[in-house]
Amino acid sequence: MNEFVTGLAQAIQLILSGDPALYEIIWLSLQVTGIALVIAMLLGIPCGAALGLYRVRTRGFITVLLYTGMGLPPVVVGLFVYLLLSRSGPLGSLGWLFTPSAMVAAQVIIAFPLTAGLTMTAVQGVDPALRIQARALGATQLQEVWTVLTEARIGVIAAIVAAFGSIISEVGAVMLVGGNIEGKTRVLTTAIVLNTRTGDFELAIALGLILLAIAFGINGAMLVLQRNAVD
Repeated sequence: MNEFVTGLAQAIQLILSGDPALYEIIWLSLQVTGIALVIAMLLGIPCGAALGLYRVRTRGFITVLLYTGMGLPPVVVGLFVYLLLSRSGPLGSLGWLFTPSAMVAAQVIIAFPLTAGLTMTAVQGVDPALRIQARALGATQLQEVWTVLTEARIGVIAAIVAAFGSIISEVGAVMLVGGNIEGKTRVLTTAIVLNTRTGDFELAIALGLILLAIAFGINGAMLVLQRNAVD
């Protein structure tokens, strides 16, 4: 309990002190997670909408793949990306290993099944009569899809929240492909692991509280957006 109190005090002190190293870690955490989330949204939401709206022969197989991806251990994703980006791997020429780009790639793979799978479920829950009405009013195919997504917006926002939560707290994959290099690929989660291993529990708790505060603030903003969508 004393360590927690000390960690809380240290967290407040770190934030108020304007420590450049701390803010560099926070910024990189937000940057990597933000870019990965946007990419996962741009890929996952259209994919989920298409699977929810249209019958294709392989939809069952793709759905199983998405559901499997939703429960895939992040460390397995990290290993897969590591092998792809290693010098002997097929994408080794990119030179991404142990860079923020590799961390983004790993987080996109983690977040994509969640955004696609939950968007698909949300779209499938929309009354089919809405599509018929949209067609009767002369809507184009793109307008029809947009109408359904608008109706399913609460579920789509939930998909985004779930994807964000899965990657902002991720540690195994980003540590494997990023290497936890100080000043280059160290983010909040990997810094917490490092300080815990070295016995600096107060600092680890402080960083953990900062991570929780960031996640709480962003999820709170998402909740407000979701409530506005309902209204």
